[in-house]
Amino acid sequence: MISFELTDEQKELQAMVRKFTKNEIIPVAAEYDQKNEMPWPIIQKGFEIGLWNFNLPQKYNGLELDHVTEAILIEELAYGCLGISGAWDGNTLALTPILIAGTEEQQDRWLPQFAEKPLLGSFCLTEPGAGSDAKSMVTRAEKVGDDYIINGTKCFITHGGIASMYTVFAKVKGSKKISAFLVSGDNPGVSMGKVEDKLGDRASHIAEVIFEDVRVPAKDLLGQEGDGFKIAMQTLDRTRMSIGAAAVGVARRALEESIEYAKVRTQFGKPIGQHQGIGFMLADMATKVEAARSLVFLAASEIDAKRIDPKFGAMCKLYAADIAMEVTVDAVQIHGGYGYMKDYPVEKLMRDAKILQIYEGTQQVQRMVIAGRLLS
Repeated sequence: MISFELTDEQKELQAMVRKFTKNEIIPVAAEYDQKNEMPWPIIQKGFEIGLWNFNLPQKYNGLELDHVTEAILIEELAYGCLGISGAWDGNTLALTPILIAGTEEQQDRWLPQFAEKPLLGSFCLTEPGAGSDAKSMVTRAEKVGDDYIINGTKCFITHGGIASMYTVFAKVKGSKKISAFLVSGDNPGVSMGKVEDKLGDRASHIAEVIFEDVRVPAKDLLGQEGDGFKIAMQTLDRTRMSIGAAAVGVARRALEESIEYAKVRTQFGKPIGQHQGIGFMLADMATKVEAARSLVFLAASEIDAKRIDPKFGAMCKLYAADIAMEVTVDAVQIHGGYGYMKDYPVEKLMRDAKILQIYEGTQQVQRMVIAGRLLS
């Protein structure tokens, strides 16, 4: 039987991150949203207090958190701002392939730098013509002597163009299979393309990454040629859980903002929360948040127990992202006209929530994953 009772250490970390979010993120979240700008000062502050590198092994001076603890902390960060929490999630996504498939020599060479200063990693899978259908990618790697030469364009990439390390997926010339490579951000031929101007999640830097005759030593191939698709899917099986956790954070914030508003906003002679129509909405919102968190904890617990079943990550991402959208829309409705205005945070929460249903696999892809596991 799985217990979701937090340990004393988890409670201490949760309290620390909750304080960090309250003091450092919430006061500036609207500003970074408006500017569509990376929150470098917040990342630096997080690094200085040891709140960085969630999945970096302790041997490289990382936190090496278990997945349940990671889920707890991501929820707290996303409660403050989904876009800002994306800096943490983006690094976890970029480093996970190295932890899954990297040799000890590769890990020793690439990972220590992330503990020396708050560097960013980037996971480069999506292309203009290959989103959910990753096998349709056209980025190519050609073996030349002891190197691979990579050419192609990746889009919608977190930390695209500003990362220190890229995990890049490409097809080796002559093969239909995908391979994975580690590429330095300062490698000649790596450049930033279009920076996206997004509906929400605007404090997260999303851009194209262009690879033009980028020379990568053969020693920086992850696994064997053709292992890339497997590595990418194994990565997402682990990281979709954190998207679910972020969705819970967004939904919880929308719920709590709505509860407070419903206590003070008066209509027809009493606080609107005392009207059954609003009270029932809040009850449904709260139930969805609790159910989503439980599903996230289940998925995280299964990963920690090394029972990695893709359907659990897909389920928690599917359900939590959907309820984040539902709860934030309800929060705007409860706030009425004020909810539509930028003076209140719920309109931003609603804009942020939509991306949760799209990145790391759309909701339709999650259903394909779940159905495939059920029928296999």
